[in-house]
Amino acid sequence: MILKKSILLCLLTLASLQAMAQRGDRGADREKLDAARVAFITNRLNLTPDQAEKFWPLYNRYNDQRMALMKKSREINQSADENLSDAKASELIAARFTVQDDLLKLEKTFMEEVTSAISPSQAFKLSNANRDFTRQLYQMQQRRGGRQD
Repeated sequence: MILKKSILLCLLTLASLQAMAQRGDRGADREKLDAARVAFITNRLNLTPDQAEKFWPLYNRYNDQRMALMKKSREINQSADENLSDAKASELIAARFTVQDDLLKLEKTFMEEVTSAISPSQAFKLSNANRDFTRQLYQMQQRRGGRQD
């Protein structure tokens, strides 16, 4: 029963990823992307329903905070212009390190919190699961782009 559920979850994830890679509608695709990520990570970490119920609110909050920090980092990088003075560059470097420190603190806090919902080994596997999901999505987009050329 669990094997059938895992296989079905994998197939649904791959179908969702394929559909997202073929469409360009960002609003609807965002929901599909999030659903595919949930299915992929839930399957990859082999989360029980009880674990998933506790894990996903923690993950979603962490991911929102992480995305806000990444946006801040992009804004810092984009604030530099061609004629960047040394003083401004030093200020931007310090701001970049502050964001990186905040990202590390966020990651540490998240890992402490999430290991109350899932096992440490599942928490450790999370970053690889995220990376694999992103890689699969990227590969599907590349294949789609290749067919359009």
